[in-house]
Amino acid sequence: MSTVALILAAGEARRFGGPKQLADWGGIPLLEYVVGRVLDWPWVDGVYVVLGANSERIMSRVHLSTVTVIENLDWSEGVASSLRVGLDVLIGDRVAERVLIALGDQPTVSPAVVPMLLEAGRRSRRPVVIPRYRFVRGHPVLIERSLWPRLVAGLKGDQGARNQFLSHPEWVEEVLIAEGPPPDIDTPEDLDELRRAT
Repeated sequence: MSTVALILAAGEARRFGGPKQLADWGGIPLLEYVVGRVLDWPWVDGVYVVLGANSERIMSRVHLSTVTVIENLDWSEGVASSLRVGLDVLIGDRVAERVLIALGDQPTVSPAVVPMLLEAGRRSRRPVVIPRYRFVRGHPVLIERSLWPRLVAGLKGDQGARNQFLSHPEWVEEVLIAEGPPPDIDTPEDLDELRRAT
């Protein structure tokens, strides 16, 4: 069963004070680092990146030639709009049966989590597999194609698909992960703290 990854990176990053996608992470832009990590995930056949705010500036400075870039013109509506646009493209492309939803501001997601999600998805009859890091749900989230149109129809605001998953627990298989959740980078302080911790 073919699997692709969809990286959501369209936000304005108001709390960061500028496009955090371009923040320095080990000498390269943060988004470029995240893309490289996702490209190395096992059993992922392709990577899509959703951009929105500052997209031209980001594309001029981030190496994205190995991925498919999707532009979200409605990025100001919140993360739901990016997920909606990304899934719409995947529905039309018909290139995969499953998608791993990743966030462009999480550079420390362990690649070891991905095979666990894919194996759980193979065994489960449920269309969504979510990692639970020490009692907290996180990313990446694995979603089967059969659910994509229904998610797209219900996506609103800045919560992504979280509310739909909470409303439909019968959709969701959880995978318990012993480590803590990979942190988001929302502020310069978050970036500095994560740099010190890694």
